[in-house]
Amino acid sequence: MTRLASPTFFALRHAAFAAAATAANVATQYVSSTLYTGRYELYAAMAAGTLAGRIAKYVLDRRWIFHDRPTSRRGHAVELPLYTLTGVLTTVIFRGTELAFAALGDAPWLRYVGAVLGLAAGYTAKYRLDRGFVFRERAA
Repeated sequence: MTRLASPTFFALRHAAFAAAATAANVATQYVSSTLYTGRYELYAAMAAGTLAGRIAKYVLDRRWIFHDRPTSRRGHAVELPLYTLTGVLTTVIFRGTELAFAALGDAPWLRYVGAVLGLAAGYTAKYRLDRGFVFRERAA
């Protein structure tokens, strides 16, 4: 087994990509909250963050975790909806955690701590779902 194929390297790569997607998500939430401070600021920021994180994670996972290379738009048209569908459950996990932390007080940092913890749990569950339902032929 080469170093690049080792379980340890795989776990580190997956963790790094989850961290990158988390950073994209939280940074997008922060920018969204800065640009819009109205009544639905939290929910608008969460929606924007979810979209940014989901796109980043799909691109990274597809190529570097599951070694998938659809050769056509049709390939992406099949995978992306499945990938998004597996994200519904994990979104409930991480957004529920974020909302629970936000309910603990008015300090904005509570919300971001909840987002990071929820994303860590959500991305772990998402990998298992994606391996089983989206990229099952090429799963590592």
